[in-house]
Amino acid sequence: MTPLDYEFLRKLLKERSGLDLSADKQYLVESRLIPLARRTGLPGISELVARLRGGADRLTSEVVEAMTTNETFFFRDKIPFDHLKEAVLPALVQARASRRALRIWCAASSTGQEPYSIAMCVKEFAGLTGWRVEIVATDLSQEVLEKSKAGIYSQFEVQRGLPIQMLVKYFKQTGELWQLNADIRGMVQHRQLNLLQDFSHLGTFDVIFCRNVLIYFDQDTKTGIFDRLARMLEPDGVLALGAAESVVGITDAFKPYPERRGLYRPNAARAVRAGAAPAALKLVAAAAR
Repeated sequence: MTPLDYEFLRKLLKERSGLDLSADKQYLVESRLIPLARRTGLPGISELVARLRGGADRLTSEVVEAMTTNETFFFRDKIPFDHLKEAVLPALVQARASRRALRIWCAASSTGQEPYSIAMCVKEFAGLTGWRVEIVATDLSQEVLEKSKAGIYSQFEVQRGLPIQMLVKYFKQTGELWQLNADIRGMVQHRQLNLLQDFSHLGTFDVIFCRNVLIYFDQDTKTGIFDRLARMLEPDGVLALGAAESVVGITDAFKPYPERRGLYRPNAARAVRAGAAPAALKLVAAAAR
């Protein structure tokens, strides 16, 4: 791969997925794209780039999918799910008692372990019995969404983070594979979505999990996504980020959730200063004072 090929791929990936590759990641690109080139019948990456320069949209999508990290496992990092059960859901059950409905968005949902972990938490939470809970799972890659929809995992995948009691309770074994029960799979809606594009059509949510994806974006991209995520959350909604992610030094659209590391709430004061706060958000800001 020539330096010009690499610069072309860096620009392409930044524009299409937000992935911000440093100058020293050429080895990573080669390891991910050489197998793709061979599957496509091309001898190497230079020929792959030539095809991309010609406007091969399907191949461009395959390149983006090959370069997107889909590392995930059930109840990853554990703490956010403890926060969900111990603090977030109890507070929302009280706040939403009149409508008895919740909306949760899992952005960058990959092969489904995170949204299904959320679904199992909801299923286990007694206070939500009889409620309408909508869980929306989105990802850039249609391939991983299809795997998520099927809800079929290997022995290795179910051993990563999934408590044995939940495996027995919510999965059925078929040979060497495990499939989630239909009731858990039915709790999750799947949609293909690029976080770089407008996502306001999804509506507003009470909880957003956007974990372990923003670390791959540059500062300006993160700021823009945070601003749009803030508009997607209810005034008392909650944003959950990954263990290595934070809003500090990037945006004032969110403020930390008290005593719950990795959780954030929309910054009502900031929205009021911007003059774009709805009446409910202004009441929250007034109460905070």
